[in-house]
Amino acid sequence: MALREQLNDSMKEAMKAKDAKRLATLRLVLAALKDRDIAARTETSRDLLGDDEILSLMAKMIKQRDESAVAFDAGNRPELAAGEHEEIAIIRSFMPAQMDDAGVKAAAQAIIAELGAASIKDMGKVMAAMKERFAGQMDFAKASSIIKDALSAPKA
Repeated sequence: MALREQLNDSMKEAMKAKDAKRLATLRLVLAALKDRDIAARTETSRDLLGDDEILSLMAKMIKQRDESAVAFDAGNRPELAAGEHEEIAIIRSFMPAQMDDAGVKAAAQAIIAELGAASIKDMGKVMAAMKERFAGQMDFAKASSIIKDALSAPKA
């Protein structure tokens, strides 16, 4: 089942179960998704976003909520931070399992070898391949630093 369908079905289940927090979070995700669909429209194409783009959107939403939770904790508002953490958990339930640092490093090394990337100039190609293959499975900010270290390390 496509990710969009899963989100819609889960929203219906949350309505039936009267789970207000889950329903509100899923409505936020679907509203952001609809905004992206509208922004991606052209005169000739009415295609909806694919699963990889939806995962990217959801990863961005998680990052935003994580930053908000940190700000709420710093502002001594633990109840608001807890709400943000609940939303993160709900959104994460639709995403594939996150890779650990070792997995990210192994994936980066494999793609670097596959593409024959030799210098920092090839970083864009490597990052594009990583985002294409592992959308929603890793934090690409961390992946970027791992790739940068691997490409700038002196070759033996």
